[in-house]
Parts: sequence; structure tokens; C-alpha cells
Amino acid sequence: MADLLAPIAGFGVTFKTMFKKVTTEQYPEEKKPMLPRFHGRHVLNRYSDGLERCIGCELCAWACPADAIFVQGAENTDEERFSPGERYGRVYQINYLRCIFCGMCLEACPTRALTMSHAYELADSSRTSLIFEKHELLAPLDSGMQEPPHAMAPGADVADYYDGAFDPPGLEQGSEVAG
Repeated sequence: MADLLAPIAGFGVTFKTMFKKVTTEQYPEEKKPMLPRFHGRHVLNRYSDGLERCIGCELCAWACPADAIFVQGAENTDEERFSPGERYGRVYQINYLRCIFCGMCLEACPTRALTMSHAYELADSSRTSLIFEKHELLAPLDSGMQEPPHAMAPGADVADYYDGAFDPPGLEQGSEVAG
């Protein structure tokens, strides 16, 4: 008798779900807003004068459990200054085929150079296009910013940058750059 009821029980699940209200997502036409703590695509931030916040320390790469970040630092010179410190990230790559969006890299960054935006559309038809280079990760230049390399702001020293005198507007401690 139990053998006769087994197929009917399986169809019962089918019939029960046939008459439930369908929840339809209208993605990509209608995109839902992300929650404030959502981890999306990474952004390399800049100071308000355009200098890069990344100092090439490679702590983000060491903290990454998926080994998705590659950083190669280089020395700043007076003729070519990309960041206010002694070093800058000459090569910066994030492999989104490996990234698990855990945020450990954000916690490791001493200058808050790396944040995560709310951008989540990373699908592509080519594997190589999912390895983002530094120029793709850098925050765009706002008005009043100058493309590096350039000298530090007149009368400023490295401590002024690290103390927050040259933070971009809206980048308070604990906030994320929207994207």
C-alpha cells in the first residue's frame, strides 16, 4: 500500500507549488538597492587632491584568504609622486574569479585605501576581463583633483594626509564609497 502512495505524495508537492503566488524579480530592468553593509566591487580611494591612498604595503594581499590580490609597491620620488608616503602601489590587481568578497582586505589596509562599493554586476564572457587592474579600480577624479604624479599640497606633509586633512568628502571612518 505504501508503494502505491509514494508517487502520489511526490505529485502532491508539485500540485501544492503550482498554485502558490509567484515572486518575480524584474532584474535587470529594476535593480533593488543594496543594504549598507553589502560588499561589492573594490575601489582604490584617493585623497582630495588626487594622490592615491594606497602605499603599496601589500597587507591587503597578505590578508586575502583566497589569494585574489596582487600588489607590487614602488618608491615615490620628488619628480614622480603617486601617494604622500615613501611608497605607492605600482601594480595592483584583484582577481574576481577568486575573490570571495569577505572584506578581510579592507580590515588590513592601514590607510583606508581600499573600500567596497555596491557594484555587483561582474559577469563577463572572458576570464581575463575579471582580473581588474589598478586603472579599473581607482576612484575617478572629482573636480579639483589632479591626476598623479604630482607633488603634495603646498605646505602639507605626510602627517597631514594620514591625519585626515585631505580626506575626500563623505569618506568618514566606517563608511564605504558608493558605486
